[in-house]
Amino acid sequence: MKNNSFKEIAGQLKEAGSIVIFPHILMDGDALGSAAALCCALRSMGKDAVIAVEDKVPDYLQFLDKGYCIYDLEKYMNPDVSICVDCGELKRFPERAELFKSGKTKICVDHHGTSPGIGDYNYIDGKAAATGELIYDLLLAMECDIDVEMANAIYAAITTDTGNFQYSNTTRRSHEIVMELYDLGLDSYGTSVSLYENESFEKMKLQSAAINDSEVFAEGKAIIAEISLDMLEQYGARMEDTEGIVGMMRSIKGVDIAILLKEKEPGNIKASLRAKHGDVSKIAVAFKGGGHEKAAGCTIYDSMAVARELIMKAVSEELCRE
Repeated sequence: MKNNSFKEIAGQLKEAGSIVIFPHILMDGDALGSAAALCCALRSMGKDAVIAVEDKVPDYLQFLDKGYCIYDLEKYMNPDVSICVDCGELKRFPERAELFKSGKTKICVDHHGTSPGIGDYNYIDGKAAATGELIYDLLLAMECDIDVEMANAIYAAITTDTGNFQYSNTTRRSHEIVMELYDLGLDSYGTSVSLYENESFEKMKLQSAAINDSEVFAEGKAIIAEISLDMLEQYGARMEDTEGIVGMMRSIKGVDIAILLKEKEPGNIKASLRAKHGDVSKIAVAFKGGGHEKAAGCTIYDSMAVARELIMKAVSEELCRE
């Protein structure tokens, strides 16, 4: 698929009066940071722009929502433009798929190399560390005056998807953009406190329980843990509180691949995979998922026990090929 240019996409947004922005389900910092920066920019240009969501904004990301997120989907049907960010498949926002399809023009901006693109206009760059980097370039193409709020949102997108600039996807461009954001008034400290020092006690207990019950396999090169619905109830936690657990598991000495299985509902198991070495996107794609080489995910429609067995087998086989 050939990408459109940012100039072409900017032109569509400039001509539109109403724009609905679509981050993926279980929003992370890149999804909502990218959406918030774009929404803020569009409103500053006099556009009727909103972010359509279907799940609650996580506590640690609520500082990004300045009244942008809406749940009343019917009210916003048939916008001039539907634009999905940090995702490129309808299954990544299933309850909002019809709203997206109702847009007169559909746009996709994503950094997942496995994304097929679902827009009339697409910009997909699997080498970009975060969709926030692409949104920054899009705002420049829109000739938008980037303010402090937009800068903070873009920074939130980039820092979270690069693991605070530690992951292998971090590039010189990541740092160059942040340098430019500082010139625009970026509050990196305040944004980082909101992102990384605002954890609930319930989330900490859930993280501890998951890691305590995790299992190391493949000669110590892989680790797997589970989050069941019963665990969420036991610790008074929410699914959003699973964010960050798989990254902590990957940080364990000797572990190359970490897997977190999350029971979204009985018979619906989301697998999040993270790698120091190896390509976990291949594993995710085998289960009709996708993502990046070092961070990917998929859904297995079966019991937790079956999902665990299937993923462990696939990971073990991938590690044997290394």
